[in-house]
Amino acid sequence: MQNYVIIVAGGQGSRFKSEIPKQFINLNGLPVLMHTISAFFSYQNSIEIIVVLPKEQLKYWKSMCSDYQFHIKHQIVSGGSTRFYSVKNGLSLIKTEGVVGIHDGVRPLIDVETISRCYQLADKEGNAIPMVSPVDSMREILDDSSNIYTDRQKYCLIQTPQVFKTELILKAFEQEYNVSFTDDASVLEAIMPGAINLVEGNRQNIKITTPEDLIYAEAILNNRRMYDQ
Repeated sequence: MQNYVIIVAGGQGSRFKSEIPKQFINLNGLPVLMHTISAFFSYQNSIEIIVVLPKEQLKYWKSMCSDYQFHIKHQIVSGGSTRFYSVKNGLSLIKTEGVVGIHDGVRPLIDVETISRCYQLADKEGNAIPMVSPVDSMREILDDSSNIYTDRQKYCLIQTPQVFKTELILKAFEQEYNVSFTDDASVLEAIMPGAINLVEGNRQNIKITTPEDLIYAEAILNNRRMYDQ
């Protein structure tokens, strides 16, 4: 079956105090989004890549691809008013059965091993969601004046790509939007309670949100480059 990935890139870069959307910020010589696309191409060069961008950024992205001579084949589609509608627009380009990952455009450190684990489990079980366990102690805030210890072993931190059989996730996105849809797994879970399969993620697979995250990402990429040499 055909593998797909929908890369959702709708950031504005406000926390960077930058006019450049964070998916276009330079990271070790390339825009963040190009690193993200390259990671999935490295996993499988036949994967069909769909990039979802705000309508007003489409022309700018095409110009960047030309400037950087970025030639990895991908389709582009306009995003919607929320992530739910942006993903739905990306899903509209899928015409054959297969397995599709949905990934944050600003998670450029995703590695091939994690991608492979997610796609393999989704192909077998219908879906796969990468996660990592918390390492810090946790407390639950009850109200403005009280909080209690909570067992961190009962919780996990969710990452992307969240990967699904196409027929399952296409059906899930036929639902009306609900504010409880915080990620793509929650959309599927609304029609298939208890169906989510967790798989080991990678702690380096951070979502770049602040300037500090960019410093960390640069260090990781430099370390990988040294290791590859």
